[in-house]
Amino acid sequence: MTGLLLAALDQTILATALPRIVGELGGLEYYSWVVTAYLLSSTVSTPLYGRISDLYGRRIMVQVAILIFLVGSLLAGIAQGMIPLIFFRAIQGVGAGGLMAMTFAVVGDIVAPRQRGRYIGLLAGTWAFASVIGPLIGGFIVDNMSWRWVFLINLPIGAIAFFVTSSVLHLPHVRRSHRIDVEGAMLLVASTSCLLLSLVWGGTAYPWSSAVISGLVLSGILLLIVFLIWESRVAEPILPLRLFRDQIFSVSSALGFLTGCALFGSVIFLPLFLQVVTGVSATSSGLLILPLTAGVVIGSISSGRIISRTGKYRMWPIGGLAFAAVGTFLLTLMQAETPLLYVSLYMIILGLGVGATMQVTVLVAQNTVEHRDLGIATSVIQFFRQMGGAFGTAAFGAIMNYRLATDLPNQVPAGALSGVGGEISELLSSPAAIRALPPDVAVGVTTSVEMAVHEVFVWCVPPMVLGFVLSWFLREIPLRETIGAASLVEGTGEVVETRID
Repeated sequence: MTGLLLAALDQTILATALPRIVGELGGLEYYSWVVTAYLLSSTVSTPLYGRISDLYGRRIMVQVAILIFLVGSLLAGIAQGMIPLIFFRAIQGVGAGGLMAMTFAVVGDIVAPRQRGRYIGLLAGTWAFASVIGPLIGGFIVDNMSWRWVFLINLPIGAIAFFVTSSVLHLPHVRRSHRIDVEGAMLLVASTSCLLLSLVWGGTAYPWSSAVISGLVLSGILLLIVFLIWESRVAEPILPLRLFRDQIFSVSSALGFLTGCALFGSVIFLPLFLQVVTGVSATSSGLLILPLTAGVVIGSISSGRIISRTGKYRMWPIGGLAFAAVGTFLLTLMQAETPLLYVSLYMIILGLGVGATMQVTVLVAQNTVEHRDLGIATSVIQFFRQMGGAFGTAAFGAIMNYRLATDLPNQVPAGALSGVGGEISELLSSPAAIRALPPDVAVGVTTSVEMAVHEVFVWCVPPMVLGFVLSWFLREIPLRETIGAASLVEGTGEVVETRID
């Protein structure tokens, strides 16, 4: 849980801290890269950790991930420019991908599926809590300390996590010689990077119809096809395509992608709405999304414990995604004058739905695959959830930028922005600067942001609705009472089975 806390916290802690960072380091054109670099590297490294840990053991990979993450955190904390910061964030992400994948895989090694729900519920609650509490911590740090502590705070937490894993994480493992699918990993990184870059650059750095964006999309699709062909032929693929022959695993992966997409869209843009439209501070904007945190944590832990008692899981993603779809729809009703009590209620509904869904996708995927694929299966589920978050953040950011470019000229008098110092992106990096504008200009800017974020929330609804429809196709099978499938002890021919008494 401590390791997972590290990785999940840094996904969103910058949501409220980025304006201050950009103000000090400059390089506003690289604003989104600080988040995207982390999400991209953590996403594409997740399956790699899963495969390597299946071959060489979980404990060593957990410790490697912690060390990489801490090195990246230290370097990011002392970065002197935006380009170095982006690079160091990518290093952080490589460690984070391992932490998120290995945490759930370790639980799969030591706890039977029937009992696993309560533990995965705690872990999913930790992940969700950290993801949603991140903006609050980031806001508090930038309001009261140097922004560098956003990264440096990871060092003592990481040291504790490394000490705990060194002391108590003892997992049996038989070392075998295997070939790592480096080619597959490179193809996956390349295809994902091209597709994400097309979303990040489209409509901002380059027009959507430009040769650059079209080339990135085409390259991403072609590389993805090559990746799938390669994975179908290589002896030990980083992403075994045979896993997707199982309907339960395929549906779980899709639900993870859709849930991650909509959740990140909500978490990343809610602080922007609260700071710019309602005018609250960075700390207050983080505090105001605590109801979302509470809902996710309660939903994760409660559903996990009930699943462990009853052995039934199918109802949770169906009901959870129904709640989540309603919650995201309610966010579209938010306006500057909406009472905060209503806003809190909307967030609680969304949080309960997401919390009741996300941990089930991991649990049922682990329950349906062979034990030899446990690590990679867990990593793939995490991969799709992270990929949903990465693509959601990029796509919703593109939607917001498009709406701002369209609405701002209609809301702000011609030449007003240039007369008071400039670009909308520069003003958004400092909500206080917006409030200092002449009244007619300030109202126009906040109205434009309100309309843009509203559009983002509107587009958050379809993934949740699609997830709700898809959840009905999730079959329910008995949760195993054993940690792993029966297997032969090497050299003895004896069949053994580990069982929870």
